[in-house]
Amino acid sequence: MTDRPRALSITPLFIVSDLQRSMDFYAKLAFGEPGVWGEPPCFAMMHRDERELMLSLGEGDAGPRPNGNGIWDMYLRVTDVDAEMAALTAAGIPIDRGPTSTEYDMKEIEVVDPDGFRVCFGQNLS
Repeated sequence: MTDRPRALSITPLFIVSDLQRSMDFYAKLAFGEPGVWGEPPCFAMMHRDERELMLSLGEGDAGPRPNGNGIWDMYLRVTDVDAEMAALTAAGIPIDRGPTSTEYDMKEIEVVDPDGFRVCFGQNLS
């Protein structure tokens, strides 16, 4: 293995069909402090617990392209899936799948955003 600079983070970028609608959805997932750029606004950077999510308004053929077929587009580890599920439900976000205990010792729930991006919240059970 070669010496490489330490990676500090990884940030998903979702191409969305309606920037404000997506920002409103992710705010309910506790992503806040959106930085918004463009005229009209076409790009947003949102944050949750020092984790980032980029949203970019698709133009022309560059529309949303979620993984589909029940495949996650983003996986977010949390300390308490049950509390996360309660907060999501209280915010009006339906749980699409779960809670499920996995063979890899995680407890998971999944939600789907307005463009079909699937977000999984997982808690380590070990």
